Amino acid sequence: MPQEPLVKRVFAFFYGQNLFYAAKQAFGYSYPNYDPLVLARIICRQQKWNLVQTLFYTGVPDINDNEPWHRFWTKKLAVMGKRGIRTFSRKLRYRNQTVQLADGNYTTVLVGQEKGVDIRIALDIVRFALEKTYDVALVFSQDQDLSEVADEIKRIAIQQDRWIKMACAFPVSPTYDNKRGINGTDWIRIQRNIYDTCLDKGDYR
Repeated sequence: MPQEPLVKRVFAFFYGQNLFYAAKQAFGYSYPNYDPLVLARIICRQQKWNLVQTLFYTGVPDINDNEPWHRFWTKKLAVMGKRGIRTFSRKLRYRNQTVQLADGNYTTVLVGQEKGVDIRIALDIVRFALEKTYDVALVFSQDQDLSEVADEIKRIAIQQDRWIKMACAFPVSPTYDNKRGINGTDWIRIQRNIYDTCLDKGDYR
């Protein structure tokens, strides 16, 4: 059995929108106000891990579709890049979706959807594992599509005969119904008091 390394190198992968909506439901925040680098550092310090690289992934609306959110993400991503965070963004794609109103009637609204962001995260987790650049893939997301990546990481560990694992960090609170991390990973629950120490000092709205 491969020996567990004394110093565990960590790559932190942030699924930006997934973490935002989780924090919104868990803590009531109305916009992505977390600082990825600070949050990754705190989680790694708690686990006694060594943070090597932070990566951030998100969909961004076109300026003609949603100018406020486009400018928000453009500014936030630029600041993250200056701080050494690797960022990946894709334009949102839109489709019409029928929703039911409170009075029972239906209406059609334009809904933005991320395409390719989760695939990019999955590819990077696998690629960096194959390159042996980390011992722990710390993923800030609850997207169960990434459970297949966790299975792949286990196969890579066997092939490379080395200790490697994938962990999942996510918000928890009595108001948030999703209590599960990604299947096949170690779950790290983020309480409100921890999250609130990792708020971004910049407001890009």
